[in-house]
Amino acid sequence: MGLLKHEAAINEDSIEPQPANASATPTDEKREAYEVFKLTDNGVDFRTVSWQRATIIFLKIQFAMSILSVPGSMAVLGAVGGALSIVGWDILNTYTALILGDFRNRHPECHTLADMCAELWGRAGRELVGAQLLIGQILITAGGIVSVSTAFNALSDHGACTVVFSFVAAALITIFSSIRTFSRLGWLTWIGFSTFFIAVFVFVVAVTQQKRPAAAPQTGLFELGWTAIAYPGFVAGITATANLFIFSSGSSMYLPVISEMRRPQDYRKAAILTGFLICAMYLSFSLVIYRWCGIWIATPAFGSAGTLFKKISYGLALPGLVIGVGIYQHVAAKLLFVRLLRDTRHLQENTIVHWSTWLGANLLLGALGFIIAEAVPILNYLLGLAGSLCFAPFSLIFPALLWMHDFRSYQAGSGAQKAIYGAHALIVLLGLFMVVGGTYGVAVSIKEAYASGMIGKAFDCADNSGS
Repeated sequence: MGLLKHEAAINEDSIEPQPANASATPTDEKREAYEVFKLTDNGVDFRTVSWQRATIIFLKIQFAMSILSVPGSMAVLGAVGGALSIVGWDILNTYTALILGDFRNRHPECHTLADMCAELWGRAGRELVGAQLLIGQILITAGGIVSVSTAFNALSDHGACTVVFSFVAAALITIFSSIRTFSRLGWLTWIGFSTFFIAVFVFVVAVTQQKRPAAAPQTGLFELGWTAIAYPGFVAGITATANLFIFSSGSSMYLPVISEMRRPQDYRKAAILTGFLICAMYLSFSLVIYRWCGIWIATPAFGSAGTLFKKISYGLALPGLVIGVGIYQHVAAKLLFVRLLRDTRHLQENTIVHWSTWLGANLLLGALGFIIAEAVPILNYLLGLAGSLCFAPFSLIFPALLWMHDFRSYQAGSGAQKAIYGAHALIVLLGLFMVVGGTYGVAVSIKEAYASGMIGKAFDCADNSGS
């Protein structure tokens, strides 16, 4: 009886039954021994994040610039199709986030998605997925640079070359991402989330008070274009779906935060609460914006509120944009930093190697994000490319394969177990469809944008805010 109680206590934070073919769930002492950042009074103590602060970090990871592209995607899919996509993707992405947390609980030596994929494909899997993680986060950084440069253009009425604004945006994001620990990012994350939420709320209220959308013809009759169910072509539909998918697909970014939590076992609470709040915010804001703007939605969406409220919204959102993208770049830099210094004294000691590695990683990622932002300076396409090429594997394919790896005995189990195993195989197929179809759709859209002149040229000084 005592042994049973002990095993129950160990598994109290697990979201799934113990896999029949996995080793016994490790004790708290064993988990602690495997943590990449150790509890210490000497050097840098990274392990200071509570589950409440982790929730705010997760919220800021998810509630960011993608809200500026979601209303446009809803205009392509219609109100019903867009709403079902938001709810469906959120439920699925939250579930796979829990899969990753539970896998980490069973395999405490795995701290990142790349570590986890090493369980599937060995060292080659770790290196390839690690590179893919960096590519995905660089694409998100590039999208953030585009958003911040758009904000600067809107606030200044295109007061300088957009390339200059993009460079300033990259510098600000890199400065923020260079703060070493998530605990020190905590209070700034509160500020970023609060200001961005207020900006979006102000914008939503503003569009409901307009006689007609700012992007619509300002005289004469016009068609709002609102529809419950739309019938887009494949390229437009898959690009819109990829944009909606990415709004809640950042769960792979949660894993480095777990490594800095005081109690990694509390991750599940933070992930579930984040999923619920993110779905509520995206669904309510997007439906209201689409109801009042219809097809006349600018990209990014703040342009739909008219000149005055566009400036007010961007002014309020600017700290949140910088901080939100800075978290993504911070996670990418932390992956590089830990990859290079893991199991050395330089990881948690204030040495020259420690600081040069950390700052160098941030500068490199900021520079790469800036270059990509100037090559593809349209937010929807950058987010769609990141969603289909990188975050579909991160949030769908890899978590489902990891679950199937640990629960492979379900293939020969009861009927219910076989059904559950098959459902995870379907998640893998869905992810593969998003990778192939989404990447194709976004690539075609980018090609057409260059051909039509929507994208002029790389490193273009033209205004990207419609001011």
